[in-house]
Amino acid sequence: MKTLRPLQPDFEFLLDFKDRELIDLFKDLREFILELYPDCNELLYHTHALTAVFSISDKLSDAFCMLPIYTNHLNLGFNKGTLLKDPHKLLTGTGNLIRHIDIEKKSDYRNPEVKALIEEAINFAIKDMDKPTKSIGKTFRKSRNSKA
Repeated sequence: MKTLRPLQPDFEFLLDFKDRELIDLFKDLREFILELYPDCNELLYHTHALTAVFSISDKLSDAFCMLPIYTNHLNLGFNKGTLLKDPHKLLTGTGNLIRHIDIEKKSDYRNPEVKALIEEAINFAIKDMDKPTKSIGKTFRKSRNSKA
């Protein structure tokens, strides 16, 4: 797998505690997103899940999607999923804004419908952004937590 951007070492260390199959899906899905929008910023969080958030700026409020990896599963989340056009009814969830797609295999996201949904989320985030950013194509570790 060609890596467009290496993972931040501390995040990769924590990721290695997860199941190998989940790690492989996470890394491939991350690459898929970076291929679609190489200039996005990646905000890394370690809270109840390890999460890579992809944003058009260095702010969480400008994020278009996220990859939370939990103990036994992985999601492709959309920060403003309820506001996106989802003609194929891919998104699930009950929150006010966030929706997600459950990821169990590559075909769950490596398809034209999910690609179109990610592109829709990117375009929505660009139009919704308050002001332009100078941070482009960077990775930021946004939280530090000693739990693995």
